[in-house]
Amino acid sequence: MPASASLLPTHSPAPPDPVSARILKIARAHFFLHGFRGVTMDDLALEMGMSKKTLYAHFPSKTALLQAVMRDKISSVEADLERAMSETPDDFPARLQALLFCLRTHTNEIGERYVRDVRREAPELFALVQQRRRELIQRHFGKLLQDGRKAGMIRKDIPATMMIEILLGAVDSIVNPMKMGELDTTPKAAFHHIITIFLEGVLTVEGKPK
Repeated sequence: MPASASLLPTHSPAPPDPVSARILKIARAHFFLHGFRGVTMDDLALEMGMSKKTLYAHFPSKTALLQAVMRDKISSVEADLERAMSETPDDFPARLQALLFCLRTHTNEIGERYVRDVRREAPELFALVQQRRRELIQRHFGKLLQDGRKAGMIRKDIPATMMIEILLGAVDSIVNPMKMGELDTTPKAAFHHIITIFLEGVLTVEGKPK
């Protein structure tokens, strides 16, 4: 698989046709739950009651289907984050909770076997996913931290860029298959612990939940 940024979207792609959309929905659920290696094209065709020929007509290979699943996942994450950040623009605590809820929801969808398999089977794609994850954290948490400072709920004695780098460093170092295996943790638990510790350090007394 070529290491090309075109594998993942920089904007929302055109919606797929109904059959492709159904295939993506089923494949996304199975890949994230059972891992990439744990699901075959035969399994997916049987689940959807279609022939493998029809399945391959929409996605020429299992790797192409994986790429499409990741494009779909990234697009939905971006759309949900944008919505979370825009629904309560003048309420920092509400925006923070909406952002965290969105990230938890999307993290909970991804199983350990999926992360492990993608890292092994498609390292270029895994690296691009990590890159897009960093961009999303920088964009949305960076904006939230700046707004939180104005509201007096984020500390001003630590540069916002430093806060973001600390968060990115923790996520990159821990939310990956090798480290999660060493720590005997899951993406869901690892993300929860990182965010809990991060917020404990950056929120002011006024910004912490009562």
